[in-house]
Amino acid sequence: MKNYIIAIDQSTSATKAMLFNENCEMMHRVNVAHQQYYPKPGWVEHDAEEIYNNVLKAITELMQGEDLENVSYSLAITNQRETVVVWNKHTGKPVCNAVVWQCMRGEEFCNKLKEQGYSEFVQKKSGLLIDPYFSASGVKWILDNVEGAREAAENGDLLMGTIDTWLVWKLTGGKSHATDYTNASRTLLMNINTLQWDDELLELFSIPKSMLPELLPCDAIFGETTIGGLFKKPIVIAGVLGDSHGALAGQMCFEEGQGKATYGTGSSVMVNIGENMVSAPHGLVTSVGFAAMGKVFYAFEGNIHCTGATINWLTNQLHLIGSPAEIESEATSVEDNGGVYFVPAFAGLGAPWWNSEVKAAVFGLTLGATKAHVLRAALESIAYQVEDLVEAMTSKAGIKLKELRVDGGPTKNKFLMQFQADCLRVPTDCSDVEEASALGAVVMNGIARKVWTDFSQIAALRRSRQRITPQDNELVIVKWHDGWLKAVNQLIK
Repeated sequence: MKNYIIAIDQSTSATKAMLFNENCEMMHRVNVAHQQYYPKPGWVEHDAEEIYNNVLKAITELMQGEDLENVSYSLAITNQRETVVVWNKHTGKPVCNAVVWQCMRGEEFCNKLKEQGYSEFVQKKSGLLIDPYFSASGVKWILDNVEGAREAAENGDLLMGTIDTWLVWKLTGGKSHATDYTNASRTLLMNINTLQWDDELLELFSIPKSMLPELLPCDAIFGETTIGGLFKKPIVIAGVLGDSHGALAGQMCFEEGQGKATYGTGSSVMVNIGENMVSAPHGLVTSVGFAAMGKVFYAFEGNIHCTGATINWLTNQLHLIGSPAEIESEATSVEDNGGVYFVPAFAGLGAPWWNSEVKAAVFGLTLGATKAHVLRAALESIAYQVEDLVEAMTSKAGIKLKELRVDGGPTKNKFLMQFQADCLRVPTDCSDVEEASALGAVVMNGIARKVWTDFSQIAALRRSRQRITPQDNELVIVKWHDGWLKAVNQLIK
């Protein structure tokens, strides 16, 4: 009998349902958007019940025309991280809308904790920075501000969880209240050293322990579901992890020193640092990368604000090029950057600098500088930012980057990918996978169901669109990177 995996990728803007076979090939995809709510400046909410209903809708549409009788199915989940739901375990109703990871309502309390000197204490335990980005302050806000919520929580009537937890609870009819280590590691409530909910962190955020889900590895069986009656016999929910962690697993970064970068509007960089927890360098965080086959791999993670957004700005605002696709030919029409450096701090500088005050700037302009030099400098800035981030990660963890596995639209730019390899002095490997996060959930699903019993079996299924090795130009690259650092330092002084 054939075995297919239904993968749910529940993201910030939409729910994607995908059908995969056990060769890790995506066969079909359905996308259902959900509403964004902005009740106050800086606040962002989702309707958790709408998201659950969209999951049912997306899977139902996905399965139209599929053979439900003679094919075996299972369900895997990857999800937007940090977004948190609090609901009544008797009625199954959320006490209010979900607090989204972008929401700033917990900022005042987080600032208070930092002023009281809790930053180091929290980071040692959780691996994270005290920030409303993570789940804990959102839960505290709900308990303190929704009428009756604090009392109900103290009485044991309320449950909480990230979106994966909510979906598993709903899909299993309330039989399973569980999350995986990766999502838990983004709440500010899990001790990343012991992989348990931490009593002192719960006390700090005044959250009753009775609200919290069971902690499981990514490759666990999370329960059974008929998906709202779609299937006559229940199918297993196997394989759950947060979306960035899903991309790490989907890119098959199973070894220490393997990393992934997703190039989009900004860029998310994550490096597998192995099985030993290491505190992250300034501006970065440590999370559970993924947990499978009895092992737990940790990861450093950092986010760059502007990569693809820089190219879009040059296209749409300055009109230096007609479309992003034109930038490569312009950049390669000159031998080098002509001493021009572009620091794209349009939203401040992200990791590893974390300076929100600086603004974007172009340095080194002379009368000999051309449009091509500026465009080349903009492309180079993407690679420099990734290099700075990777260098901070690997030097702190005491590891060497083996390879950077990359995905996203800008990876089609051959100049950028070559320059990235030259900067890092390791190969950049361009994946042909469009949905790396979902594929990571599929990988965990297959491990849970014993389809694969060794990471090497899965790694053999990875398909690469292009692998680019560094050129013999290290001395000139070091010189150019020094020029980049000088430009950045002029802004952050």
